[in-house]
Amino acid sequence: MHSLIIFASGTGTNAAAIIAWCKENNKAKVSLIVSNKPGAGVLDIARNEHIPFLIIDKHTIHEALLIEQLQSYHPSLIILAGFMWKIPASITGTFAGKIINIHPALLPAYGGKGMYGHHVHEAVITAGEKESGITIHYVNEAYDEGNIILQAHCAVQNADTSDTLATRIHKLEHYYYPRVIEFLLAQLD
Repeated sequence: MHSLIIFASGTGTNAAAIIAWCKENNKAKVSLIVSNKPGAGVLDIARNEHIPFLIIDKHTIHEALLIEQLQSYHPSLIILAGFMWKIPASITGTFAGKIINIHPALLPAYGGKGMYGHHVHEAVITAGEKESGITIHYVNEAYDEGNIILQAHCAVQNADTSDTLATRIHKLEHYYYPRVIEFLLAQLD
């Protein structure tokens, strides 16, 4: 069975979708959840699902120790699901080709530092885009520049707000992220 590690900073809706997928197919399990926010909703999910979790602090993190802890779980993939930090180069280097992220826009547009959540949706709407979507990509040492694995599109409607667009984007995320994970794990079998 494949071991997955999820990094998340927020409510954990993508983490919940991935955990549900794991329960349905028995091909993988979420072995660890890592968060940088002690009050993140994803930690409630971890507790309810009896998944070990780790809270890290950007100012006190010891990267070599974290890498050692992550390696102890033998992850097939490390999955960023709303994690709000840039992953240090020591970690992307150690786990090259094993870290994936989901971004709420069609990269390379609307990516980079500060482009997350409602900031992305507001920028898309303000620019008058007719289309948005999600990008699932590998993570490297630069924000949102890793090789793209999959993009899925949705229309931007004239009356959209960042919240209404986010609702459609979340549906795409919850549908496609587990399927991409399944595809990538099948390549490892």
